Amino acid sequence: MRIPPFRTTLAVSGAVVASLLLGGCGTHTAASEAGGGGETKGPCADGATGDRASGGADGAERDGVRVVGMVERAGAGQSASPSGRASERPGVSVTADSLPGAGAAAGPCAVQYDVTNPEAEPFTYTITFSVLDEQGRAMSSVEETVASVGAGKTVRRTLEHGGYPASGVHGAGRVRILDVERVPSDEAPAPAGTCPESGLRLTADQGDAAMGLRVVGLHLENCGGRTYSLEGYPVLQLLDAEHEAVEGIEVLRGTDGIPMAGGDDGPPRPVTLRPGESAVSGLAWRNTTEFGEAVTVPYVRVRAGAGSDPVMVAPHLDLGTTGELGVRAWRKDEADGSTGVSGGERPGAQGPYDASPSS
Repeated sequence: MRIPPFRTTLAVSGAVVASLLLGGCGTHTAASEAGGGGETKGPCADGATGDRASGGADGAERDGVRVVGMVERAGAGQSASPSGRASERPGVSVTADSLPGAGAAAGPCAVQYDVTNPEAEPFTYTITFSVLDEQGRAMSSVEETVASVGAGKTVRRTLEHGGYPASGVHGAGRVRILDVERVPSDEAPAPAGTCPESGLRLTADQGDAAMGLRVVGLHLENCGGRTYSLEGYPVLQLLDAEHEAVEGIEVLRGTDGIPMAGGDDGPPRPVTLRPGESAVSGLAWRNTTEFGEAVTVPYVRVRAGAGSDPVMVAPHLDLGTTGELGVRAWRKDEADGSTGVSGGERPGAQGPYDASPSS
């Protein structure tokens, strides 16, 4: 979830969108795994055609994404006995518990989808699905990330944990695709539990909204083995759906100029991050729409400081007609148990955008 109360889902053009084609119903063959035909009818054939879904093509096809079928879930026909005892022989006792999401309760079928990258470089895709009940009401939403899809390549994935009903009865027509985000793989935020080569893991949070004020937090974790120092503000580049620069927006240093955003606790101060420590910044803006054309910024390329590796996040900034975005200076993250901003000027500092490893 990224600021769901006000987020506007953005259309991604057919020239650059990830084309998600869910595998045809039935048991898939080697040919289908390669993205071609050769699929056969199977136990998941019934209800697999998205055209029969309530709501028509609007839900089954969106932004170049089309839901067309389901496939048999791997291991759907296997389950442990009611007692959990799978095998019993003299002197041998083997028991097995049902795996989460497996067995009849999860349903014998699962949604399968393809992600096609038409670009000239690897891209990482984040897809948000919604699963509906028989009345067309949303039961759950599922977000999946498909990392590093090669240029011109197609990969196949299965929506195994998609909030399927306990009855096990499901159809592809009750799966909706809410959103598709794509970023160059070399600029994608590092997943939790991983650390990029730079030693700095930069991410954006889900954001918050109240009374027209929007706030998205930026988090910088020193996940490496060296100490890093930085001072000042993150370096931002606002991008549209095609990753082209958005012009006409003033990026303010600080949020004092954003009504109701609060102060910034004084001017920027040097921050030193030892391994395991984090810093926080944030974006703040007003969703005010008056005269003129409202502006939405789906992507922001963020650098911790000048010269730092870029990370592309997708906060979906609905800036309205304000033409302004405030950015807070980096501060030591008190939530990580640290004692606050390190004092003292850092030798060799290159100004407020510098971020570099300390010797």
